[in-house]
Amino acid sequence: MIPTDLSSFLGIIRHHGDAAYSLMFAYAAAHTLLLAIFAGYAAQAGALGFAPLVAVCWAGSFVGDVIRFWIGRRYGTRWLGGMPRLRRAVEGAARLADRHHLWMILIHRYPYGIRGLAGIAYGMSSVRWPTFLALNFVAAGLWSFVTVGAGYAFGYVSEKTLNDASSGVGVVMLVAFLGLAWVLSRRLERALERG
Repeated sequence: MIPTDLSSFLGIIRHHGDAAYSLMFAYAAAHTLLLAIFAGYAAQAGALGFAPLVAVCWAGSFVGDVIRFWIGRRYGTRWLGGMPRLRRAVEGAARLADRHHLWMILIHRYPYGIRGLAGIAYGMSSVRWPTFLALNFVAAGLWSFVTVGAGYAFGYVSEKTLNDASSGVGVVMLVAFLGLAWVLSRRLERALERG
């Protein structure tokens, strides 16, 4: 049975809650921002628990980047031999991480396009394991709280504003949030290209 509306989809999540948390762990390991935001919306609707969801996303995000850091440390860009453009991007991010690893580790989860490769670049940089683990732990926690919290807040605001059919505040907020995410990701991409 495929859900045809949001309420039936949320009902499926409620029914299979434990499986939904496992799925969120896997997606958080891959840094899927939009799914974490949607899961926050589902938590606001009562389909998932807010605190367990934040914890699962925190753990998944942390573990995913630790694996990518290990790959970068162990293999570098050897496995990217047939992709010179991607190889140059990862090497450029590694050089940038040598100088700005604190801020990069804290913000790399948000812009689209660099989330998956950033951990590998950190592994190739001079960042030491203990430093990376500590910063990654904090950054994963911030990311999970911000993304799940944004979805939760959006669900709360949209529920209140959608009761008034003439209000477009929820739609405006969504467009503004997506626009801000796009602008920030473009700026970070340009910074990586210059680095």
